[in-house]
Amino acid sequence: MGLGTWAIGGGPAWNGDLDRQICIDTILEAHRCGINLIDTALGYNFGNSEVIVGQALKKLPREQVVVETKCGIVWERKGSLFNKVGDRQLYKNLSPESIREEVEASLQRLGIDYIDIYMTHWQSVPPFFTPIAETVAVLNELKAEGKIRAIGAANVDADHIREYLQYGELDIIQAKYSILDRAMENELLPLCRDNGIVVQVYSPLEQGLLTGTITRDYVPGGARANKVWFQRENMLKVIDMLEQWQPLCARYQCTIPTLALAWILKQSDLISILSGATAPEQVRENVAALNINLSDADATLMREMAEALER
Repeated sequence: MGLGTWAIGGGPAWNGDLDRQICIDTILEAHRCGINLIDTALGYNFGNSEVIVGQALKKLPREQVVVETKCGIVWERKGSLFNKVGDRQLYKNLSPESIREEVEASLQRLGIDYIDIYMTHWQSVPPFFTPIAETVAVLNELKAEGKIRAIGAANVDADHIREYLQYGELDIIQAKYSILDRAMENELLPLCRDNGIVVQVYSPLEQGLLTGTITRDYVPGGARANKVWFQRENMLKVIDMLEQWQPLCARYQCTIPTLALAWILKQSDLISILSGATAPEQVRENVAALNINLSDADATLMREMAEALER
């Protein structure tokens, strides 16, 4: 399990910045609980997430932490349109020149001299298209120079993975996966299993929807506003499903989000979870999922409940 720090970065996507000391304490609590991987990205609130992670790293033994960050989402140079956050436009740019500038900026923000895992954040598209061969070439150079130690790719499809493998090693991918979004199971998971690629999953709690804290009168904003499961009809169906989970929570003596994470861990030994948290107590709740031995029958029951929402 790794700690995801998108929300810790704050900003318009999350309706404002959080208390910085609480964010740092959250990262330190993750380390105390045995989480040794911290995931961030240059594009998380325009580098602010990396800055906060860097402040926490000053309080931790560097060799005990796996630092993972990403390249390819920029705002200070042009690229293919990505999205707008607040009043600032983000672009996709995986050119070798951009990646070299980005890695130096990330190292500076994080206050470290190497990055354990360096990922392409979103894959290149026209009109500022960079072939994967060129992107991998510069990543291999950075690896040879000791600036990064492993190469990853986020938000990829099967064809992307095959192309990455043509030009070098691909150590890890990052993909969206939750009990509500199981598309990754069809092709990505088998392909990664065949090629020995670790699958790191993000948004396992669907940006908080699977925490059980979202009420029926909730009005989504920020990064949640346009998500399919936060559309009112869908959101109410999910809330109903979570109420049906209560007997399972009682059986395993756990909370709803802990149960949702335990379900993911049950699906494959290849899967590693990235779980976000913005307070130390959320970290402790997430880590509890590692100690739940969900039965096959209960995992199947939960899957059937989720499948019923799609009918």
